Amino acid sequence: MLSQTLATGLESYEIGPKIRALRLRKNLGLVQLGEHTGMSSGMLSKIERGQLFPTLPTLLKIAMVFGVGLEHFFVDSKDRPTLAVVRKKDRLRLPDRPGAENPSYFFESLDFPVSDRKMEAYCAEFEPNSGATEPHKHSGAEIIYVISGQLAVNVDGEDTLLAEGDSMYFDSGFPHSYRRQGRGTCSVIVVVSG
Repeated sequence: MLSQTLATGLESYEIGPKIRALRLRKNLGLVQLGEHTGMSSGMLSKIERGQLFPTLPTLLKIAMVFGVGLEHFFVDSKDRPTLAVVRKKDRLRLPDRPGAENPSYFFESLDFPVSDRKMEAYCAEFEPNSGATEPHKHSGAEIIYVISGQLAVNVDGEDTLLAEGDSMYFDSGFPHSYRRQGRGTCSVIVVVSG
């Protein structure tokens, strides 16, 4: 049990409301966040309401889902310019669906651990045996740039085939999905705003 002084000190950081703000910005429900973190929606709800303070490992899991560093929850960065260098050796390669036996693609965040990002950038790799992603939508817009291979992007039911060097901008508020075309691996850069 936390001492009253420690609890009061942690309350001042407003960790729960910061988690809730990140979750709502991504249009994630508590159940969806729980699937990504391995925590129950009830536990996450208590954390968001300030009834429970997360351990650092728990907070790190949550931070990784949203692509922010732990400092996001403890530092007020409004008075400093945002700057981050992400070394290739430090990036994590993750599947598009945690726990999936055959992921549609693997991705690496190009801007983790920047807090309060105005956009998110990823390098995604669609391997030869990968299938199409599930259609999804979210607020904002996306830009896709194909580094190698071919990628079919379906936006609102219409396919567009992109080849090496091609790029595409679209409103990500419409259902969209991706699928590798042709032979070999397809590598792309995806930038998401919103």
